[in-house]
Amino acid sequence: MEMQQSEPQFRRSLTLFDATMIVAGSMIGSGIFIVSANMSRQLGSPGYLLLAWVASASVTVIAALSYGELAGMMPKAGGQYIYLKEAWNPFVAFLFGWTSFTVIQTGFIAAVAVAFAKFAAVFVPAFGSGNILFEAGILKITAGQLVAISIIILLTVINMGGVKSGKTVQGIFTTAKLIALAILIIAGLTMAAKGHFVSENFRDMWNAYSAQVNSKGEVIQKPLWGLPLAAAFGVAMVGSLFSSDAWNNVTFISAEIKNPEKNIRRSLLFGTLLVGVLYILVNLTYLTILPLNGFPHGAGVMPHGISFAKDDRVATAATSVIFGNSAAYIMAALIMLSTFGCNNGIILSGARLYYAMAEDKLFFKQAKHLNKNGAPAKSLLFQSIWAIVLCLSGKYSDLLEYITIASLIFYALTIAGVFILRKKEPLAPRPYKVIGYPVLPAVYVIVALAIAADLLIMIPRTTLPGIIIVLLGIPFYFILHKRAV
Repeated sequence: MEMQQSEPQFRRSLTLFDATMIVAGSMIGSGIFIVSANMSRQLGSPGYLLLAWVASASVTVIAALSYGELAGMMPKAGGQYIYLKEAWNPFVAFLFGWTSFTVIQTGFIAAVAVAFAKFAAVFVPAFGSGNILFEAGILKITAGQLVAISIIILLTVINMGGVKSGKTVQGIFTTAKLIALAILIIAGLTMAAKGHFVSENFRDMWNAYSAQVNSKGEVIQKPLWGLPLAAAFGVAMVGSLFSSDAWNNVTFISAEIKNPEKNIRRSLLFGTLLVGVLYILVNLTYLTILPLNGFPHGAGVMPHGISFAKDDRVATAATSVIFGNSAAYIMAALIMLSTFGCNNGIILSGARLYYAMAEDKLFFKQAKHLNKNGAPAKSLLFQSIWAIVLCLSGKYSDLLEYITIASLIFYALTIAGVFILRKKEPLAPRPYKVIGYPVLPAVYVIVALAIAADLLIMIPRTTLPGIIIVLLGIPFYFILHKRAV
């Protein structure tokens, strides 16, 4: 009798270092180099700018600790999708998966790939977005888009070679960009100690106001205090939270991590803590060598300040003070390094989420198969195709802006799952129980929902569409669920 060949299985080959590099590498993209400009315009205060980064780092670490309990209970491929399914129901889990596939994961992939291409154009101007190669009606293909698509294809092919290939790329690029950020911090703070410290930033560091440019190009400052300040602070945190996102991606690859009961929670803690501290230090570096306040039509980096840095490129402005005329090239190289590693982590991990959905018959059935290398090749393929579509559409950045509120809600629902599963399954094995329970998980849920409500009230134009994208998944769930029964 002929033996049937067994289906390839995921291989537990990722160490604690590998998993930590995936957490940190997926978090550090291009946001830390840009978003502080807009946050400065929204808050107008060095103190509150730093506080926003401290708050984002704190709630992210709290979330990571909470996910650690769930990861220890359910070290399976799909991570957060599995947690939502077990704590709530398959419907809630599907809406998370649907939103991840349509926008969160694939939108990040598209946006990060385009950021890579944008900064590659510093070295090769032909890669610029102004170089239009084809145009027909609403379809416009630029050289930059083709570079972005090439990066997506390259990283998808690398990860089809198995988790060993993906982890090698991740380890190299994440280590390199962590070292580069450390050099930026050390060089900047060393210069500050030698007299480049901008004392004005810290003389009245809690004086908050919003800064807007009117039709005449004049900067109009509106003082903030009390409830308006709290509302502005919540909106400003979108930037710091966005820059700190994707830390949860490591849970999607739980089935490939050695000793997952310990290493998933450790990697979540080490990765989020490392990146959180680096982000705070980077912003402190900005504030020690650049003035916070500036003007959009200033001549040079100092008159522009942080708030009106050219094209919001705060890191480039800071680097120009440290390294002079070569700053543009140094930062372009750093951001290319950062975005390449970031995209590898997102592409590697995201495909495991759709694999788990396919196992439940809530995604394309081909996505549940692994190739000879133990990689979900079809899932990687579907992910890359949709990310490429978003690249060509040019709408990925809008979609990412819309979905911030949905991400916060799904994070809150997942962490609320810690409370639900403590009641539903009190005797289930828990290799790790979140420290500070029930206070710390409750703090995160309250903060996340408060920020989500703040965004819905303050900027409904960019938050209501996010809710609509989630709700669009409802009919697809019932169609797929009916077929699966």
